[in-house]
Amino acid sequence: MKFYRRSSPAPQFQTATSDEMIHEMSAMASFVQPGAREEAMQSGSKNDRFVVSRRRTGFGDCLWSLAAAWRFAQRTGRNLVIDWRGSCYLDQPFVNAFPVFFEPVQDIAGVRVICDDQINQRSFPGPFFPSWWNKPSIDCVYRPDEQIFRERDELDQLFQGQKDCDANTVVCDACLMWRCDQEAEREIFRSIKPRPESQARIDAIYREHFEPYSMIGIHVRHGNGEDIMGHAPYWTDPERALRQVCNAIERAKALPHTKPVRAFLCTDSAHVLEQVSAIFPDVFTIPKRFKPPQAGPLHSGALGAEGGFAALTEMYLLARCDTAIRFPPTSAFTRYARLFAPRVIEFDLNDPSRLILIEEASQEVVRT
Repeated sequence: MKFYRRSSPAPQFQTATSDEMIHEMSAMASFVQPGAREEAMQSGSKNDRFVVSRRRTGFGDCLWSLAAAWRFAQRTGRNLVIDWRGSCYLDQPFVNAFPVFFEPVQDIAGVRVICDDQINQRSFPGPFFPSWWNKPSIDCVYRPDEQIFRERDELDQLFQGQKDCDANTVVCDACLMWRCDQEAEREIFRSIKPRPESQARIDAIYREHFEPYSMIGIHVRHGNGEDIMGHAPYWTDPERALRQVCNAIERAKALPHTKPVRAFLCTDSAHVLEQVSAIFPDVFTIPKRFKPPQAGPLHSGALGAEGGFAALTEMYLLARCDTAIRFPPTSAFTRYARLFAPRVIEFDLNDPSRLILIEEASQEVVRT
């Protein structure tokens, strides 16, 4: 297996993930309270305009989509609302997951932020964009799949057009990966911090298990029976895929390192953990509960916040590794690591046996 070095940003995969297929539940469908929509549509002013970043998915998608919404809010002088109700990490659909996992923030680089758990009592002024959100509240209970994709494309056109729209509230309720520049992503990751208790745990694990070593972080997004959509080509031959992951670990270990090498595995599949551990028995992992084989996504509300804290720990530790292996590189979970880890190894979609080595210097990709 041969490395290919890349000195330009990764290609912009227009990957749809299964989280975009989530059907709306009644409590989550509207941004104004019942009976208040018509009043809200009349009350907007140029000084009272919003961008609502609304996600219920994994942290990678949530934060990447938030970066796209933040960039638009910054460019247009709007307030930014972070609405993560109905999160896959919580069993309480009315709770905004953002303040559960992250420190409250009031401002991101000059953009006012609303992210508290009182969002259920807030109303946002119309008209709304995309136009679908101007419907009566009762009609917003269910959004068909095609509507979600249509809104994603409408938002993409708005963001890329470099102009504002007439709507007082722009609703970003779709996966917005690749809809902003990397500096916007970096700003979000610099500005948003895990809650102190989570950060303390991350720091403690890092000091004990990471700092003495040159860490190779491996993220393997399997799906465990879930429809993984854009990630599926990497898993056409599951046995071959696992061999490729293990080969990548061996190649990463063979690179120059200043300390003893240790591997750190993050995956959503107990089968992947078992297979990789059989070859690398000293691999380090964060304890978490797995679902039975082929039982679907790792995270669900039924597990409560425990799964969310484990995922947050993994995501932040991956970014502190010396080398990060992304399989597949279409997963948003490792976007933080992709932006901040000094060395990243990815797999070519057209030829997954072809490894791409990306080395960073001062957070810029360089040819080496």
